[in-house]
Amino acid sequence: MGDNPAITSRDNALAKHARAVRDGRVREQIFIEGVRLCEEAASAALNIEDVVYTEKLAQEERGARLLDDLRSASKRTALVSESVFASLSDTRTPQGIVALASKPETNRSAFLRNASETPLIVILHRVNNPSNAGSVLRAAEASGASGAILTEGTTDIFSPKALRGSMGSSFRLPLWTGAEFGEAVNWCKERGVRTVCADLRAGSAHTEIDWTGPSALIVGAEAAGLTPAEIAQADEALRIPMRAPVESLNVAVAAAIVLYEAARQRAVVSGQWPVVSD
Repeated sequence: MGDNPAITSRDNALAKHARAVRDGRVREQIFIEGVRLCEEAASAALNIEDVVYTEKLAQEERGARLLDDLRSASKRTALVSESVFASLSDTRTPQGIVALASKPETNRSAFLRNASETPLIVILHRVNNPSNAGSVLRAAEASGASGAILTEGTTDIFSPKALRGSMGSSFRLPLWTGAEFGEAVNWCKERGVRTVCADLRAGSAHTEIDWTGPSALIVGAEAAGLTPAEIAQADEALRIPMRAPVESLNVAVAAAIVLYEAARQRAVVSGQWPVVSD
C-alpha cells in the first residue's frame, strides 16, 4: 500500500520535526540519513519511528527494497518532494531517505549488561570532532573491541556527522556516554581492566604493551590530548613510533593502529592468527 500524497511544504510538522532532530534539539531521537546507514539501522533493529523519502529513492531497486523493510519496521513513512527533502538533508548529495529513530540506551547500566569477560574497551575523552569519534567506533568494532566509553565533553556520537563516521558501528557497539573521566577509569580498575593512555612522551611503544588481558585504550582530544593528571590516572602509557618530522596522528588513525595491535596479540594467543576475514 502506498503512502499519502507527497509533502510539499517545508513548514509541514514532520519536516520541521526532522530538522529539529537533525540539529540535536530533540535529544531522545537520532537522525539517520542515507541508504547505507538506514540499512544498518534496520539491520540493528533500532526503534525506527519515522521515515522520510523521495520518489526518486522509491524508484531505485535498492531504495525500494530498503523502503519495504522500513515500512514494516517503522511507525510512519512519508513521501516528500525533492525541495522539502533538501531542506532537511544534512549532506551535500542527498540520497533521498532519512529515518528518525529512538536513541539507543547508552548509560552505565546498559554498558555493564553487555560487558565482556576479557574486554577491550576504547575510552574517548573530550574527542570533539564528530567524524573522528565515529571513525574510532568503526575501527573499534572492526578490530573486535567489546565497547566504548565516551566521557563528558566528547561530541554527540549520534549526531549526523558522527553517524556517518561510524557507518553503523554506533548502532551495534555497546556504548556508555557522558561518563566522567575518573568514573570511567575507576570503573575499569574495579573490574581489573588495565587502562592504557596514548601519550607522545611515553616510553613504551604500542607494540610493547600486553593487550591480551582485559584492557582499555584511552584517547584524548585531537589538539590537546590528555592532561598530565589524566595520564597519571592510567595504569600505563604508550606512544606510536613515527618518523620525523611527523609528530602526531589523527585520533581515529592512532586508535585504529593500537586496536589492531591489540587484536593481533589476542588472535596470536588464541591460535587464530593470521585472521581471515569472513
